[in-house]
Amino acid sequence: MSINKKWTIVSAVVVSSALLTGCGLFGGDEKEQIDPPQSVTYTEDGEVITEETAGAGEEVEEVSSLQTELYLVDKNGYVVPQTLQLPETNSVATQALEYLVENGPVTDLLPNDFKAVLPADTKLSVNVKDGVATVDFSKEFNNYQPEDEMRILDSITWTLTQFDTIDEVKLTLNGNEMTEMPVNGTPIGESLTRASGINLDASDVIDITNTKPVTVYYLGGAEDNYYYVPVTKRISNETNDNVVAVVNELADGPNYGSNLLMDMNNDVQLLDEPKVENGTVTLNFNEAIYSTFDDEEKMISQHLMNALVLSLTEQKGVESVAITVNGEAGFSNENGEIITEPVTRPEKVNTGSF
Repeated sequence: MSINKKWTIVSAVVVSSALLTGCGLFGGDEKEQIDPPQSVTYTEDGEVITEETAGAGEEVEEVSSLQTELYLVDKNGYVVPQTLQLPETNSVATQALEYLVENGPVTDLLPNDFKAVLPADTKLSVNVKDGVATVDFSKEFNNYQPEDEMRILDSITWTLTQFDTIDEVKLTLNGNEMTEMPVNGTPIGESLTRASGINLDASDVIDITNTKPVTVYYLGGAEDNYYYVPVTKRISNETNDNVVAVVNELADGPNYGSNLLMDMNNDVQLLDEPKVENGTVTLNFNEAIYSTFDDEEKMISQHLMNALVLSLTEQKGVESVAITVNGEAGFSNENGEIITEPVTRPEKVNTGSF
């Protein structure tokens, strides 16, 4: 589904959108949060104090916090990164998974229409060695619905591999290695990595054995509350240029009935082969990339630019995206700012500042 006919509506929610300033994707002054959680303060022991739970005149000693991506499940069943402020700790991997436990410490921080993925009361430990995180779960880990099995695997894998020291994930249950998930039998193999993808969509694939994954970002949520959803599509092994494949998948848009959106005109085309140099991929589009029909206003939709940057920087060796139109650099964003430099990926996704 596309939202390329809703330019006026999209512009109206730009306060809740990522704003391109300079060379970054989400730069500029702090913006109003999308669907922000209550104002949160942490006590020294990590207890969450909200505006509602704090007593009148109560003084709470604040502790440092850090931004962490938690891969939570939205109301449509997609596993989505949501960046939340968690208490500072030396055990960031363990803490991140503990905040994925239903009815656990994440409860007061959950954005509307999102839920945690690990069964309630699950206890866990994480041991990281040589790039591999081994996670041991208590018996409560077994208490999930079969349809949630892939979501749990996606959430654990992508939450842990956000950390530079973790490339792979292994799972154990009460100290015993898991080669498959306990409820629905999904194979785990030797380890879990991001190479398997997330929110896998193979609906258009007949022979999955002759394909490879690419992950693209579509829009989820509603008009006043958009966020970016990673979806792994399967493309032919014969495809030589993954960058072109990513652009084509974005142009095709998400599957009908997916409840996802894409802010890209179907007439958008690449005029030249993409060039990757020093981590920057340069894309030369036709004028259909612009979000208006005004020849004087060369504006590219904020959501489209964000989706391009998030999707293309999933590709190995791509760190930033430069766009030209008919070979000419320079376009405006929805704030009227002229963008002439490559745009980099943010450190965190769906931070609440867009």
